[in-house]
Amino acid sequence: MNTRLIISLLCAGALAFACGPRSRSDAPSALATAMPIRTADAKPTQSPAAHNKKNEQKSEAKIDSKLAVSVAQRDVHLALDIKNSGSKHAELNFASGQSYDFVVVDSSGKEVWRWSRRHIFTSGTQNKPLGAGESMQIAETWKEGAKPGRYTAIATLRSSNYPVEQRVDFVMQ
Repeated sequence: MNTRLIISLLCAGALAFACGPRSRSDAPSALATAMPIRTADAKPTQSPAAHNKKNEQKSEAKIDSKLAVSVAQRDVHLALDIKNSGSKHAELNFASGQSYDFVVVDSSGKEVWRWSRRHIFTSGTQNKPLGAGESMQIAETWKEGAKPGRYTAIATLRSSNYPVEQRVDFVMQ
């Protein structure tokens, strides 16, 4: 009797695992390997990879970025400039409410400050439109715990389609 129950549970678990949800990272690879079905009447279709390449060539949105760091006596001002230098509209996609982050590491690579550490973010996705030639600036200030030494500031734009990471070395006197 116990054997029947165990076998039933194992079968149900295997079925649930096989039919369960897939992560987003699994979907594109599955689609890229799928072959189109051709019939005698149908015209040949492009593969998904060729279609994506064609769309990338049409899209002329280009995101440029620059991180500026200004050091005062007891604080460090970090500013990330994001600019769409392309000729087409760009829409930045974010997987959560956190669209950026700033991190400061010391000369040994140890993290000494992270802007997002004391923040709570929504889990919903969001989009930020950026027209051709438009720019946006993200700025934060590191105040607590800034001691003399050599540091590296790291700014990250957490966009899924236009990710950016900029690094700048600086010295606190």
